[in-house]
Amino acid sequence: MPDLLKTTNSLPIWKKSLQAAASALMIVLLWQLTAAGALLLRGVEFPGPADTLQRIIELTGGRELSGHPIATHIRSSLQRWIGGLLVASTAGIAWGVAAGRSPLFESLTSRIPQLLLLIPGLAWIPVALLLFGIGEQSTMFMITISAFAPIAVNVQSGIKHVDTSLVRAARMMGAGPATLFFSVLLPAALPSIISGLRIGTGTGWRVLVAAEMIVGTGTGLGYSIIQARWTLDYASSFACIAIICMVGLLVEQVMFRQLERRTLERWSLKTREER
Repeated sequence: MPDLLKTTNSLPIWKKSLQAAASALMIVLLWQLTAAGALLLRGVEFPGPADTLQRIIELTGGRELSGHPIATHIRSSLQRWIGGLLVASTAGIAWGVAAGRSPLFESLTSRIPQLLLLIPGLAWIPVALLLFGIGEQSTMFMITISAFAPIAVNVQSGIKHVDTSLVRAARMMGAGPATLFFSVLLPAALPSIISGLRIGTGTGWRVLVAAEMIVGTGTGLGYSIIQARWTLDYASSFACIAIICMVGLLVEQVMFRQLERRTLERWSLKTREER
């Protein structure tokens, strides 16, 4: 398996691009076959790739959806997502560092993120509604509590498994708590921290869209999907789903991967793809 991964990662750029294009083409073909099958077997007009692309062009050209331009819905979703992730990341990293460095703190609180990992994001809807009612705060709460657990667990694992000889050597050289953290613990645990942030980012995005569909927000991609469904505007629903996928891919494959690569290169570490 390592040889296979090494061979895959060493492919030329043009071969990787060809594989990505072939994968995208396969998805489009399966989508079109599903649309044709739904029309043939059930008589349902299932929006295909061409219908969805046309609606995306219309929406980006100024057509409103649920009373707002599509840019407003995208911006609203991104603001909620980023806000929830900032809170989850801050809390998750703080908890992970504390649990990784203090056995007592870990023994007292380790069950919290472990239990949170077992709870689906949508299960927090009644809790969010009882605590915050309908609106922005409920959505932010669901994003934060769902993204917190994977971030916290990964950070704790990274901090806990730092080579103790490095810590002892730094202390012998007179390193204080701040120097120890930024010069020893952070670089050594960075792969685990970034892995946790990546998982938390994806979890937060999925929960955000689902929460917007159920908790009244007035704007957002998830809200637009459910509103378009009530008006039987399935082409707009599919357009929003496609935009959700594109935003997720942009963050995961472009922004986050580049951030991961540059951050690890700064600390003279290797990314997962280079190992």
